[in-house]
Amino acid sequence: MKAKIIAVILMLDLVGASVCLGQDVNRRTWKLNEAKSSIGPGAPKNITVTYETAGDDVKVTIDGVDKDGKPTHNEWKGKFDGKDYPVIGDANSDARSYTKIDDHALGFNIKKAGRVITSGRIVVSDDGMSRTVTSSGTDSNGKRISSTSVYDRQ
Repeated sequence: MKAKIIAVILMLDLVGASVCLGQDVNRRTWKLNEAKSSIGPGAPKNITVTYETAGDDVKVTIDGVDKDGKPTHNEWKGKFDGKDYPVIGDANSDARSYTKIDDHALGFNIKKAGRVITSGRIVVSDDGMSRTVTSSGTDSNGKRISSTSVYDRQ
């Protein structure tokens, strides 16, 4: 009887470990750390970014401010498979794609009318407590913009 109990406990430990290790390190809420960030002039600021599971997809919700300081809110739902999925609520873009590079890094492209306007990389620290987003592209006037945004895990 003790052997069966020990076997069940070990099996539950393995299942729990595999669930924890299988979690995407991005799936949580992140808040911009402006002191550690370098956001170029004319670039929008994503203040809070939340990644969550939505069925078989990932839902990304972004709240921030545009280049004029006006509040913004947009949502994207899709997979980290490099394919374009629609963006809701962003006047400057209509599609976004994410590509999983490894367990801690994603590449992304933001598009408007089929043209890439911004691309970059998202890297979550090894301890999972921060993430750094580097991006470059063009604003709505065609001017080059770039930024490095650092986010703290919430």
